[in-house]
Amino acid sequence: MGPPQLDTALMAALRSGDPAALGPLLSNDLQPAAVSLLPRLRQTLAAGREYGALGGIVSGSGPTCAFLARDGAHARDLAVALAGAGVCRTVASVTGPAPGATVISVPADGRPGGLPGGSEAGRPAGRP
Repeated sequence: MGPPQLDTALMAALRSGDPAALGPLLSNDLQPAAVSLLPRLRQTLAAGREYGALGGIVSGSGPTCAFLARDGAHARDLAVALAGAGVCRTVASVTGPAPGATVISVPADGRPGGLPGGSEAGRPAGRP
């Protein structure tokens, strides 16, 4: 088995910001093993699809499953449906986008600038 390969379709779906394009591309190489050890995960994944999840995966090696929804309202509806179906012990709903890395510029003199709160932020009072 060689190094992991970049999935260009997955990257394009991520760049597009379209959850419907991303959902079918979600994957986890450990999922088949997790499902073979805990066959009830198959029921949970099937219930997610039945209740309209755009995609679903076993997270890591299980037993957590994650589902992708269209938006926050759909995520709440999906969580309620899964909880009511009896295929999950607990259900949580989260929404994004989650903040990621932020690129900040550094002036030519190499001194950081643009601190939150203005140029005086982070400096003791009365100090230049």
